[in-house]
Amino acid sequence: MPLPMPFFGRLRNHLSQAVPSQCVVCHGAALSRLCAPCSKRFGTQRPRCQRCALELPAGVPVCGSCLVKPPPFTHTLTAVDYAFPWDALVLRLKFSQALDLADTLADAMANALLASALPPPELLLPMPLSTQRLRERGFNQAWELTRRLGRRLSLPADAKLLLRIKDTPHQLALPEDRRAANVRGAFAVEPLRRQAVVGQHVALVDDVMTTGATAAEAARVLMQAGAASVVVWVAARTPRPRDR
Repeated sequence: MPLPMPFFGRLRNHLSQAVPSQCVVCHGAALSRLCAPCSKRFGTQRPRCQRCALELPAGVPVCGSCLVKPPPFTHTLTAVDYAFPWDALVLRLKFSQALDLADTLADAMANALLASALPPPELLLPMPLSTQRLRERGFNQAWELTRRLGRRLSLPADAKLLLRIKDTPHQLALPEDRRAANVRGAFAVEPLRRQAVVGQHVALVDDVMTTGATAAEAARVLMQAGAASVVVWVAARTPRPRDR
């Protein structure tokens, strides 16, 4: 007789606490892939712009750029800056198939959400990859984060509702002023399931935000499809050049 899924969840949690591992940063003994001292040292939350998550002085809620030109998403939540050691962890997850690090990054994102006191969304959607990019990579790192966050936070997650319908050049290969045009028309809501978006408060999940152009285009498509609101959750936010 097959054992119920809650049993496997409890067993997984028990094993993660009982089986020693090695910290990916300091290489010391740990109960997860990132030891508690490194998590505390490199995971300190900083005051950030509520809209785009760039670091700001304490007491300043929104940066000047977002005041002048607000993005279509209402809030961005990030766990950390895209800097040591997190940048290496994201790259290993993304390009070396280090899927064990998705748990580490999802934990950091869940902790950031709990610390923020933001209301939970009703639906989690990963930033989609094009069919070609998904075939090349073999998995979508944004979905790996999304489904783990869904389990941790008891929220529904859907990998097939938001689609990437156009394969575009990598954003990193383009200057900032061309990135919005590069992703224009790249996303669509599944035509037969548009009703699943209507009236929903959606969290769009990705690994890294650099300029926010990709997130803005995806959020715009979701709002046009009838979403009540869109927030963006990312594991890491690229700092401004002067803050690096």
